Amino acid sequence: MCRIFAYLGPEIPLENLLLNPRNSLLNQSKAPEHHPLMQLSGWGFSAWSESFHHPDRPLTYRRPVPAFFDDNAKRIIPSLRCHTALAHVRATSYRAESVLADENCHPFLFEGTPWALVHNGFVPAVNPLKRELFSQCDRNFLRQMRGTTDTEFVYTLLLSRLKNDSIEGFAQAFREVLELIVTALRSCELLSAVKLKLALATPHSLVAVNYGCGFEGEYDIQGDWEELRERAVGSPEFLLSTVLEPLYLLTGQNFDKYGDSYDVDPCEHDRATTAVLASEPLTHNKEHWTEIPFGSVLRIDRVEGAIRQQISSLQL
Repeated sequence: MCRIFAYLGPEIPLENLLLNPRNSLLNQSKAPEHHPLMQLSGWGFSAWSESFHHPDRPLTYRRPVPAFFDDNAKRIIPSLRCHTALAHVRATSYRAESVLADENCHPFLFEGTPWALVHNGFVPAVNPLKRELFSQCDRNFLRQMRGTTDTEFVYTLLLSRLKNDSIEGFAQAFREVLELIVTALRSCELLSAVKLKLALATPHSLVAVNYGCGFEGEYDIQGDWEELRERAVGSPEFLLSTVLEPLYLLTGQNFDKYGDSYDVDPCEHDRATTAVLASEPLTHNKEHWTEIPFGSVLRIDRVEGAIRQQISSLQL
């Protein structure tokens, strides 16, 4: 299963986010969930810093090898600092159509938008879906597609539907994207579950989306994801649990003093200076992690050094 990670806070060494913590993204890639059904097929990150020549655009690094095999990671990352980061470990099934290439690694960032994107999820039958929905895509974004992934196509659809980047704008765009996907899959008689767990970032904002549908295209999915997770790996119930599971958010102060872990000093929400978003809690103590439930969109902005949160329902 893919893993996503995002950080918004004071400028700190990038190695404190991606290398040093025991549960860092690179260390997570050594023991992927669903192994051996999945192959690690790449990783990448985007990082924003005021010290960059173009602070409004990130340094983006993508490579189609397992993160722990990447001999460049420990050479490049220790030289960088950032105040915002977005990172991803890619896992794909062993299928002929799973292409291992730079252009299929996350994050994705097109010209004409400030929003970079990573995805932990799946959209079935992506090639028939593309044929059905190319007409719904803005030509400016469509011509920038380079890879073969479902993620890049979802990104293209999203940017094509996004009228404004308020939380309401994102909520409406994702509702429209899922409706388009479900309608097209039904038309092709290829209806199946869709999992959209995404994180987007700009220099001073994060958006997290936890959305999708069940095997019959239903948006109001019933079931407890933890109970469903006990079923056999690869079973419909297990796959549904991955659709329903939450994303996780950690907010607080003084993150920079914990260089080898993802810890913060807890505080009231309106006093937080740091936000960490992840596919799973990254510390032994899960008490301070907040669940972002299925059917939600969360926006986080840094305003004068403080973290501001908004959350909205995506349910149709």
